[in-house]
Amino acid sequence: MGMLVTYELVGDLGVITINNPPVNALSQKVRQGVVEAIAEAQTDNSKAIVLICEGRTFAAGADIKEFGKPPMAPSFPEMNEAVESSAKPVIAALHGTALGGGFELALSCHYRCALKTAAVGLPEVNLGILPGAGGTQRLPRLVGVETALDVITSGKRVAAPKALELGMIDRVVEEPLQDSALAYAQSLLEDGAPLRRIRDLEVPAAESDADVFEVWRKNMAKRRRGQVAPQKIVDCVEAAVSKPFEEGLQFERASFVECVGSDQAAAMRHMFFAERKAAVVEDLGENAKAKPINRVGIIGAGTMGGGIAMTFANAGIPVTLLELNQEALDRGLAMISKNYGITVSKGKMSQEAAGKRQALITGSTSYDSLADVDLVIEAVFESMDVKRQVFGELDRVCKPGAILASNTSYLDVNEIAACTSRPQDVVGLHFFSPANVMRLLEVVRADATSEDVIATSMVLGKKIGKVPVLARVCYGFIGNRMLRPYAREAQLSMIEGASPEQIDGVLTRFGMAMGPLAVGDLAGLDIGYKARQALTPEQKGDPRSYCIADALVEMGRLGQKSGAGYYRYDPETRARSSDPEVLEVIEAQARAHGVQRRTMSDQEILDRHLMALINEGFHILGEGIAQRPSDIDVVYVNGYGFPVFRGGPMFTASQMGLREVYDCICALRDKTGADYWQPAPLLEQLALEGKTLDSWIADKG
Repeated sequence: MGMLVTYELVGDLGVITINNPPVNALSQKVRQGVVEAIAEAQTDNSKAIVLICEGRTFAAGADIKEFGKPPMAPSFPEMNEAVESSAKPVIAALHGTALGGGFELALSCHYRCALKTAAVGLPEVNLGILPGAGGTQRLPRLVGVETALDVITSGKRVAAPKALELGMIDRVVEEPLQDSALAYAQSLLEDGAPLRRIRDLEVPAAESDADVFEVWRKNMAKRRRGQVAPQKIVDCVEAAVSKPFEEGLQFERASFVECVGSDQAAAMRHMFFAERKAAVVEDLGENAKAKPINRVGIIGAGTMGGGIAMTFANAGIPVTLLELNQEALDRGLAMISKNYGITVSKGKMSQEAAGKRQALITGSTSYDSLADVDLVIEAVFESMDVKRQVFGELDRVCKPGAILASNTSYLDVNEIAACTSRPQDVVGLHFFSPANVMRLLEVVRADATSEDVIATSMVLGKKIGKVPVLARVCYGFIGNRMLRPYAREAQLSMIEGASPEQIDGVLTRFGMAMGPLAVGDLAGLDIGYKARQALTPEQKGDPRSYCIADALVEMGRLGQKSGAGYYRYDPETRARSSDPEVLEVIEAQARAHGVQRRTMSDQEILDRHLMALINEGFHILGEGIAQRPSDIDVVYVNGYGFPVFRGGPMFTASQMGLREVYDCICALRDKTGADYWQPAPLLEQLALEGKTLDSWIADKG
């Protein structure tokens, strides 16, 4: 049986122990061991069997390394069948996390007990797949259709006390787990508990009317737009209701196999590993070490500063929020209080938890109150003069070794660092709005930033629940730098012949969270307008790429906040509708700039926007601004609404083939004659040498 799975008798109870560090992945040898142990237990003197795992967690599920390879016997479903068919009751004892295949194994047992600290769930949907070893068939039989659909389509972890309430587990027990599980097994025997096979349970009838599945399909089409797996999950749960168990399992398996081999699953697997890789800094020296951050100062209590404060408070780190006057401070603290209130009213957090978190945020109007913070983040107005002033003050009051961070989106962090006597302690920490919700954090490494500060920033990013990505200094870093050519193409497509509806429609159908023009209306068109006022004509670039936006602002159309921008907005509901007046503005600007408008195909619109992102991505990679192509994908998926099921712009380029991308960009250059459609040197080199991004990474070594 090998040492991965052991079986022993403790009194008249059999104990099967899985020990496959680090996470007890259910590899082929583990599955084999479980099947053999169950078989042995059928013939000995045991009256019941406890299934338990060593180490820090119950079985974490399938070995992701086995994905995409032919399955080896015994398969997952075969192992689960052997467990469920045992003539003696099998009790799963859960600790750590029982997720995916690990929870499917637990569902094949007849009873489940867990430590209070354990969590269960079926997170497959986050990898573009679905549970493939009975999860969609057993869970609805155990907890009903609605709960099963909620758990499986959300992929969320359910903490043991909640899982008990929902019926996903049968008992919450105390440490030590093995003793408690044996006692629980003994009590089941004494009570003459039935051999409860989930496959024999009826799905609770009240919920099995057909409407519920239609509602969920619509819900998923909205919440996980463009994703295939959530729709298939609904089909599978429906099969659990309408088909006999064996047929349901076959249906689930076929759906699983289809998902595993899909482009979407490949893209989502890529993103899963990309997020883990992003936190790793390639060229840090051996001695770089993260410092503890026990208290944080934040300057600026506006939307951004308040959101950042909540992020740290949510991670249990106390915050001092600084504003220049009491009125602005009170406004900021009131906003934070209101946000926590909304979370509580939605039932997402208890009043008590919200109170605890809010208590970690204290306000101040004096820089001196930042004397002992370990990290201070500046979130004030985007102006170099204002930032210089702030960093001069921080240099004066902060203790030696404190990290001085700027939340700038565009400005030169080297220039900010030069305002202090300690440039080695200065770093960019670019949060995305709303900062307490958005997962992305760009960590901007200036020329003088010390390795310890970089190491600290990356570790801290993970600690506060963000996905940190390292960037070097340039205008806009990774994300906003790529946003510029993308926004340019939206403006040019519009003046050359497309309507806002057509442009936004093409991009949302591709999977973007919002179209570029709807995003402009949401942010406020006056923001870009004000920023352009500060630029020279040369810096502003092609007038055709901003004349429509300028004209709208000058008419008082600022976007959602004024009830009209590229679209009209209902004052009550904010519902968006088309506005013929905008078309007149577009046509007038086209005439003024000598543009002959034409019908533009959806494909051309998509190509222009995607290629703008990809080409800029190759510039960023070639210049060494990003560490690796997958980091760019992480930024764009987590910060800019790029569809996760397409794996980010660089992954999209790899899937298309770099030669095809290169040809597409050259075609746009030849068609428009525009010099900004020059292929990035790195893209050109790889395309002409017939290389891939993977081979480029390998060559870099």
